[in-house]
Amino acid sequence: MGDISATASQFVSYYYSTFDKGRNELTPLYRDVSMMTWEGTQLQGAKDIVEKLTSLPFQQVAHKVTTIDVQPSLPGVNAIIIVVTGQLLVDEETKPQQFTQLFQLVEDNGFFIYNDIFRLNYA
Repeated sequence: MGDISATASQFVSYYYSTFDKGRNELTPLYRDVSMMTWEGTQLQGAKDIVEKLTSLPFQQVAHKVTTIDVQPSLPGVNAIIIVVTGQLLVDEETKPQQFTQLFQLVEDNGFFIYNDIFRLNYA
């Protein structure tokens, strides 16, 4: 499987830089079998997931990743689980919000996001 820490780091960097520049550009990272839970709302399929992301009620966002944890998953399949914590700033806000996001990546002609769970962390 190679160095999963390097794979996770590259993926996380690409995902958030793409999200921050243009959420609609995330479509190739998802497939029809992909699932997302966004703040309790469950979605399936690249189209529905990216529609949700592009409909979020902010114009600008900046993610700052604090931690990345990664583990191999699914014996016999080239797959990894990544848990990300960090902060995000939306629009003109000056106080960052804390978030946690979990990804399960599965390799099929390159990695794609099979599972994606996002939560804001409220104090």
